[in-house]
Amino acid sequence: MRELKVVGLDVDGKRIICEADGSGEKFILRPDDRLRAAIRGDRVGSSSAQVTDEVPSVLRPKEIQARIRAGASVEQLAQAAGVDVERIRRFAHPVLLERQRAAELATAAHPVLADGPSVLTLLETVTSALIARGLDADATTWDAWRNEDGRWTVQLAWKAGMSDNVAHFRFTPGAHGGTVTAFDDAASELIDPDFARPLRPVAPVAELEFDQEEEQQPPLPAAEEKPEPEPQEPPKPRARKGKPPVPAWEDVLLGVRSGGQR
Repeated sequence: MRELKVVGLDVDGKRIICEADGSGEKFILRPDDRLRAAIRGDRVGSSSAQVTDEVPSVLRPKEIQARIRAGASVEQLAQAAGVDVERIRRFAHPVLLERQRAAELATAAHPVLADGPSVLTLLETVTSALIARGLDADATTWDAWRNEDGRWTVQLAWKAGMSDNVAHFRFTPGAHGGTVTAFDDAASELIDPDFARPLRPVAPVAELEFDQEEEQQPPLPAAEEKPEPEPQEPPKPRARKGKPPVPAWEDVLLGVRSGGQR
């Protein structure tokens, strides 16, 4: 079986982040009653009343400070141990100040990039990255806790819309402020030198070529011209027919027609 070491707490404060020795693979551990009992040194079969009675004697001041230094909060530790919050807070206060100081020092450290430490500090780099993405760089919180190997893990928390986001760095104190390295993908994106790139690139608009000849459209058929009507001569008035000639009286007697025929 591989051995895991505790790195710190998740952002919700309810799960434990562990790391496998050698491979660096990370795991999330959800604590339950059996784990809490194992941490306190209780047997799994012990009753809750026995656990509550034994907790105050198990959580000594040094152990309280060690757990707070490892990333636990006062409320989480008091709830897990079943003791009063003020009892934990008494011994946790100097360690909380130590964690706050470590987080402040880490913001002045220089992120380690592919070509070496950056000239900008972690705070300057993160501020520029958040502003470039349209986020409020002032609405951030910093925290730090110490790992079992003595190194510090620094956590940056910020909001993007309705979602809560966190990024983790490894802080190594040293000359000129020390250095920080990205511990997860969110941290890698924040210290990426190309942080100013648009999150959703827009495809370039194709240029229109206006120098090409426009397609010749067939001309519309011209309206047919109707020939002008020729002027018509006014109709000639018809000659009025005369009355038939009245035959003479002697023609009537002799039976002669008007045409000279009999």
